[in-house]
Amino acid sequence: MNAQPIIHFHGAAGTVTGSCFLLEHDGNRVLIDCGMFQGSKTEKELNYRPFPFAASQIDAVILTHAHIDHSGLLPKLVKDGFDGPIYATAATLDLCTIMLADSAHIQEMEVEHLNRRNQRRAREPVAPIYNATDAAVCMTQFQAIAFQAWHDVVTGVRFRFWNAGHLLGSASVELEVGDGGNRQRILFSGDLGPSHKLLQFDPEAPTGWDYMICESTYGDTTRSEVSEETRRSRLCDEVKAAARHRDGALIIPSFAVERTQELLADLIILMERHEIASCPVIIDSPLAARASQIFQKYARVLQNGDALVRAMRSRNVRFTESAEQSKAIDSIHGFHIVIAASGMCEAGRIRHRLRNWLWREEGTVLLVGYQAAGTLGRILSDGASIVKIQGDDIMVRARIRKLDVYSGHADGTELEAWVKARLPIRKDIFLVHGEAEALAGLRQRLSGFLRPDQIVVPRLDAAYRLDAEGGVDISPAAPPPRIDPVQAGHRDWHNDVQALILDLQEQLASAADEKARGVIIRRIRRALEEPN
Repeated sequence: MNAQPIIHFHGAAGTVTGSCFLLEHDGNRVLIDCGMFQGSKTEKELNYRPFPFAASQIDAVILTHAHIDHSGLLPKLVKDGFDGPIYATAATLDLCTIMLADSAHIQEMEVEHLNRRNQRRAREPVAPIYNATDAAVCMTQFQAIAFQAWHDVVTGVRFRFWNAGHLLGSASVELEVGDGGNRQRILFSGDLGPSHKLLQFDPEAPTGWDYMICESTYGDTTRSEVSEETRRSRLCDEVKAAARHRDGALIIPSFAVERTQELLADLIILMERHEIASCPVIIDSPLAARASQIFQKYARVLQNGDALVRAMRSRNVRFTESAEQSKAIDSIHGFHIVIAASGMCEAGRIRHRLRNWLWREEGTVLLVGYQAAGTLGRILSDGASIVKIQGDDIMVRARIRKLDVYSGHADGTELEAWVKARLPIRKDIFLVHGEAEALAGLRQRLSGFLRPDQIVVPRLDAAYRLDAEGGVDISPAAPPPRIDPVQAGHRDWHNDVQALILDLQEQLASAADEKARGVIIRRIRRALEEPN
């Protein structure tokens, strides 16, 4: 039996995705989130590897919200033997019903395409992490819990949800662990929304904690003051600039759940006010269409829910469902706006839209969300001149624009204020869900009112015993980590090799003649032949 609780950081440590925290107490094991890793291939490979714990020994899961980097490995957990309850808010349950099924569908489709290529290359076939049946079985274990209602998880552990302001149904998790004088209060922030969110009210939670686990996605960022009007004004400017090409298109890679609905509402408001010209707005994502119906269901509890309902009924708006409807977008004449998933350009229909528009000067791609290291969205954001999509090299001639006013995450200033409003923190705060610069930035901010030794940045798969005096690092030296923690949250060698190939192709194409190209190739060969 454990006299003090232990927390294991099995995801979102040193990186933004794969949120997964294991809390052990008196022989019981509770997971907070079980998310999918996104970003570089090295990180995504973790999704296929065994969990660093026995799924059958997990007693319960508490889910902060429905985003795939927090919920996406739940079907795998169930498939591997977990048979306990998954606690979530009612809206999170509804969203997971469609999001986990969509995740399974994407995996099945991608694996089908990969296995066709593997067959031609005489390679062994691979299997998806889980399929649609696994996702459906997983949903039978969900239990809806109301906000601010205490619920017993296992003996000696109870929790309640607080609105996190990040996504429909998103929650921070307040935990009480232990009994009597040994009781510890622990707060998991989950993902925290910014103050300017269109559809969500500001995050809230009580004060006075023993331990806190806080997200740090934009810990090093201070955004300019953003109101509803300044947000719409900046979107208006981007639409007008894109519309200067009469036969152009504004392509917006967007997370299907909430970001798409926010953009849609603001676009229609701008058209109603005649601040931008009316044009077709196509939501090219079956998941976004289904999510929008769920948002409509909860419109009464959403801030500005009436604006979303009005936008969904606008005659300018079209939702595509079938593949044929999606392909027909390529035949549209005149300026139009397409919002398509995924937000980091890693899968889904946005890849087809980018393949069709990136090489065209009359196209504009507007990035409106976080782009994890190693994703196509980050590569475009960083200014790549050539990218590879579906095996083809695509020249980037379209305008690549970024708009951070639709972020679902609080910036560094807001995170600092949120933590300060939760004081006192009697022991430690663990900073998670951020890349190195963001973690360092938030650590510096919090050092203004917390002792430096209170602020802990755990590495992936680290473990801490939550003692009465503070956290104690008890991370095992063996077995070796699933991934070198230094690699988390960074581009990997796959990204570097792909960038090298694209640079080499560009150099060969721009060489003066065959002789010059021969010189380049010989230099590369000599470099490969040199001893390491």
